[in-house]
Amino acid sequence: QVQLVESGGGLVQAGGSLRLSCGASGNILVVNAMGWYRQAPGKQRELVAAITSGASTNYPDSVKGRFTISRGNSKNTVDLQMNSLKPDDTAVYYCNANVVTTKYDYLEVWGQGTLVTVSS
Repeated sequence: QVQLVESGGGLVQAGGSLRLSCGASGNILVVNAMGWYRQAPGKQRELVAAITSGASTNYPDSVKGRFTISRGNSKNTVDLQMNSLKPDDTAVYYCNANVVTTKYDYLEVWGQGTLVTVSS
């Protein structure tokens, strides 16, 4: 089985920074694309950052220039550096990974979510 473990959420004032981290573990052959999503109360889950195994990235306009996604050397970890945080960034943030298992199954795996609260 495959698990994603997240850390780094918390409370921060507007204008501050947080760094979220996520690691994939389990019966993994390779981890392909990874990403971060968020869901605020009453809203749909939305992509905030994605990165491929080749390190190409994708951000929505709402976070461009403020958030940076990166992969660890093993490609099994992903970080999200969040700067210049705004109250609108308040949400539960979820790590996501596309994984090929050691049995050659293709899985999309989600972390448990970590709460980010930005005060004004």
